[in-house]
Amino acid sequence: MTAGTHEAAGADDGRWLRVRDLEIWRGEHCLFEGLDFELAPGQLALLVGPNGAGKTTLLRTVAGLTPPSSGEVSWTSRPVRSLEPEKRTDIAYRGHLDGLKRELTVRENVEFHAALSGITVDTDALLAELGIAHRRDVRVRHLSAGQRRRTALATLRVGGAKLWILDEPMTHLDAAGHTLVAGWIREHVAQGGLAIVATHRPDELASRGTLMIEL
Repeated sequence: MTAGTHEAAGADDGRWLRVRDLEIWRGEHCLFEGLDFELAPGQLALLVGPNGAGKTTLLRTVAGLTPPSSGEVSWTSRPVRSLEPEKRTDIAYRGHLDGLKRELTVRENVEFHAALSGITVDTDALLAELGIAHRRDVRVRHLSAGQRRRTALATLRVGGAKLWILDEPMTHLDAAGHTLVAGWIREHVAQGGLAIVATHRPDELASRGTLMIEL
């Protein structure tokens, strides 16, 4: 397990996310221990490692969804698992499950997330960018896996979160989808957001200042 940067980003506006001496066990097997890293606004971390190494568990722990065996994850100097509801909205986690309301349409899911964040969104333009505008009025339960993935990413786009925690976000996407989502992640970081992305293809996203976490 290692963590290091391609080249230090040099951010001087504070470390918003801090992971300290993190240790996680699965039964009697230690997935990792002594993990430390920090992220400031404008920084991206790529999480790599073989299947079963604990990437999903780490992401869920950073998101405050799974307790660590020991160590601490903090967001803006507060333990992530005890954040106030208004601070929880700073963090968006997208895992293998899409987190969509299956009885709502694609449009309704996107507009629901936008309303929660107080954001006005051009839903038609966003869905067209994702190539699913023709499915806007279809209930999520009738979508293909790739269309559900695109819809979940659309809700991420309008959510207004500062920290994106993404578990293999390119799964079920074609080459055009890969390019689009990679561009969204780069744009989010360039605008002062933070992101942690588990990926089997780090070269799609790695650039100067990228933190590489290898499990």
